[in-house]
Amino acid sequence: MTQAVLDGVRDLLPTLRERADETERLRQVPEASVKELEETGFFRLLQPKRFDGLEADPIDFYTAVALIASACGSTGWISSVLGVHPWQVGLFHDDAQQAVWGADTSTRLSSSYAPTGKATIAEGGYTLEGRWSFSSGSAHASWVLLGGLVSNEEGQIVDFKTFMVPREKYEIVDVWNVVGLAGTGSNDIVVAPTFIPNEFTLSMGDTGRCFGPGQEQNTSDLYKLPFHSLFTTTITAPIVGMARGAYAEHVEQQQARVRAAYLGEKASSDPFAAVRIARASSEIDAAWELCMANIRQEQALVAKGEKIPIPLRLKVRRDQVLGTQRAIDAIDVLFESSGGRALANGTYLQRAWRDAHAGRVHAANDPERALQMFGMSEFGHKVDPGMY
Repeated sequence: MTQAVLDGVRDLLPTLRERADETERLRQVPEASVKELEETGFFRLLQPKRFDGLEADPIDFYTAVALIASACGSTGWISSVLGVHPWQVGLFHDDAQQAVWGADTSTRLSSSYAPTGKATIAEGGYTLEGRWSFSSGSAHASWVLLGGLVSNEEGQIVDFKTFMVPREKYEIVDVWNVVGLAGTGSNDIVVAPTFIPNEFTLSMGDTGRCFGPGQEQNTSDLYKLPFHSLFTTTITAPIVGMARGAYAEHVEQQQARVRAAYLGEKASSDPFAAVRIARASSEIDAAWELCMANIRQEQALVAKGEKIPIPLRLKVRRDQVLGTQRAIDAIDVLFESSGGRALANGTYLQRAWRDAHAGRVHAANDPERALQMFGMSEFGHKVDPGMY
């Protein structure tokens, strides 16, 4: 089944690329693209089997994401974000899972994890309110996952949770007017004071130790992997896909390009251009291979019933943020080497350049923080488990 999904995604790539301009104009991915991706089974890759999901290898999920992003960065981005949420929903209490998928297993969720709202303890649950930004693909979702710091009656912070909120309990505010990832519709979410039952919350402390109540029903090793490993790689995978798309377009264009300023020299005959694409291709390969190898290591430990050590989890984050940087470095080199025609509206390269740099500012791609955690751990200092 997973191979059929990948084949279906590949068949869609020309269409997704043709719609890239429309996606930017709409400031969100066209409904037709989301529907076609849904028909391939893409959004079910990380979904529990008991809700018609595939419980697929996350490497296959990332592979599909990178393929989609190689055609359209915004479509790849929201596909990755919306596509990873079924994995987290699989960790929630069964009541929450049933609420999301019991009547419709094609239900999708968007998210905004930064704890910018307010959550207070109430009988049987919490009262949640506030405003959250950057909920990518929210127009294509009927639930949202929101991060919130929980305060007790004395105002002390006692937990950091993800709250699952149905569409009728929140407003989407259209604020997304940006220069990169313009088609992701990453709008704001506003929640008036509303009650969220305990069963519809998930502690980040629990996910930090690779636990969730949903593991009682969803026993696959897939749901025993670290939250931060899965989710941060979800942010890097589309950026690597953008770099692959930029590379393919650059090579194709340079083979046909004649450099008038250099007496009609063919760009493909320029030895410096050849060196640049060699370096760019190596950066793209390194970004991908290191990220995937780390996930494979975690999978192997889970399969043996062993705990994933902190150094490996920090290594995942190290190579994830550097993977993003490597992919962007490659795009920068390709863009700078492509000549003035790369500036034209409608080219993949200029859009990938904008989209990748927009993706770089996501919190998961903050290199100094992730690298600092790795380095401090190597020096023998204790690192807060909740940060990775």
